[in-house]
Amino acid sequence: MTDKLKLLQCAPKRVSSAATTGQAATHLPTEMMSDQARRVLVFTAVAGGLWAYVALQNLLIIPAVLPTLSEHGLYQRALPIEVSAAVLSALTWIVLRVSRSTDQVESVIGLAFMVANAIAIALLNNLIAPPPPLPTIYVSWIAILILTFSIIAPATPWMLPATLVAASMDPLAAWAASVWGVPTPPAPQVVLQYVPNVVAAFIAVIPVHIMHGVGHRLREAQELGSYQLVELLGQGGMGEVWRAKHRLLARDAAIKIVRPEVLGHGDAAQGGRMLRRFEREAQATAALSSPHTIRVFDFGITNEGTFYYVMELLTGRDLESLVKEFGPVPAGRAVMLLRQACHSLADAHARGMVHRDIKPANIYVCRMGLEYDFVKVLDFGLVKISDRARTAQTLVTLEHTTTGTPAYMAPEIALGETEVDRRADVYALGCVAYHLLTGQLVFEGDTPMKMMMQHIEAVPIPPSQRTELPIPPDLDDVVLACLRKNPRDRPQDAGELFRRLAGVTSRDAWTDDAARSLWELHLPEMTRPLVLSESETDATTADTFSVVP
Repeated sequence: MTDKLKLLQCAPKRVSSAATTGQAATHLPTEMMSDQARRVLVFTAVAGGLWAYVALQNLLIIPAVLPTLSEHGLYQRALPIEVSAAVLSALTWIVLRVSRSTDQVESVIGLAFMVANAIAIALLNNLIAPPPPLPTIYVSWIAILILTFSIIAPATPWMLPATLVAASMDPLAAWAASVWGVPTPPAPQVVLQYVPNVVAAFIAVIPVHIMHGVGHRLREAQELGSYQLVELLGQGGMGEVWRAKHRLLARDAAIKIVRPEVLGHGDAAQGGRMLRRFEREAQATAALSSPHTIRVFDFGITNEGTFYYVMELLTGRDLESLVKEFGPVPAGRAVMLLRQACHSLADAHARGMVHRDIKPANIYVCRMGLEYDFVKVLDFGLVKISDRARTAQTLVTLEHTTTGTPAYMAPEIALGETEVDRRADVYALGCVAYHLLTGQLVFEGDTPMKMMMQHIEAVPIPPSQRTELPIPPDLDDVVLACLRKNPRDRPQDAGELFRRLAGVTSRDAWTDDAARSLWELHLPEMTRPLVLSESETDATTADTFSVVP
């Protein structure tokens, strides 16, 4: 939460609407309300356990240990109230546990449960065991109940009315007892004895105001530009990736937040230079036009130096998780996936850009409309612009640094050479192809350094010798050509690799029908059609809508 609150202090100006502004003013962030609902569930369980214990004590323990007290019948008269409270606690717990109600509804149920417990305590206090006469100091259990619940559920907006109702249960029960002829203390004594209840009711409001302030700051901290952060999708060396929703449009997106320490760990001048470099690289990535490159919708920099950019949110799997879950892919499918990745990188290479971190985790296989196995290349965060005139303005040209992933790192990068070009991406694509076809890495190593040394020195085993799946000889040759140590011996860019893959002959050519059938078999949740909900079809009553399964 601390990192998000930092974003509040530097959040850029946002577009707002009446609908979104009203919602922000009346509701707390979803995660806070969900957390409160879970605490209320625990509270009902604890209250039920306490009531059951007290009932068991009055029924069995006190008659056995203190028979003289049980002769008065005091504890027997209290038993129905205690059993009823225990049963109510159990029923409330079940309702909250199985209910599909919203967090706000469950919060109201929690308040009602608190008031019900106050009624039970007031009956015990005034009808069964009236409080002692003055000047004995007396604090009703209702005051303790109110303060405890304010800690359990401080985000409830109706806390003050509910706690005042709960605080009034003792005086009302005392009045009812006097009407029914039960001996009760004088009215002034009742008022004095139950003043702590009212004090507790007002004290309970303090946590509510504190949590609403925190919630408001958290909600604003979760908003970047026109987008609101919804769910953390992952964390990495560069920062965090969040699922986000546009405040006005029916479009989900992925927002990558780059931590300030990544942008520069030196003085302020160096941090400013790093920030400008990252900004230029984001602009360069957004300029890429291949449909197989992740689209960048927007980017921005907060006053605190936090950089973020907004990308399309994809439905599918990255190649790393795909191979891990389903094993190596047939040669025909591998060729089709690799050619799409080459299409993206060929566009980048033609513009003088080098990705430098090609790996299965950065190649996403997704569903796009009616197309399946549609590849998107992600994370151009380590991109290098190879044009000499602009080299000094790029993020990854810092001296004495090695960037990339060891299992997919070209020998020239592992050696720390400064002149790294698009052929390093070709090498990494060869490693990706190897992993797709065999389910294994080209080289294994106990440490990243050992793995990098093998990329520099060791000769790779042909992929056809490391899998039982058939691999055409010409595909074997293409993969091994990508893995040559000398960059001059490899395909010279992704465009050349794209053409060489087009010439590969395979008995199991991959088709759109085969891709759709495989998705329907293994990823059925991602193949359902998308439709608008009924409440979202009336454009005259809402200024936003969302797409739901």
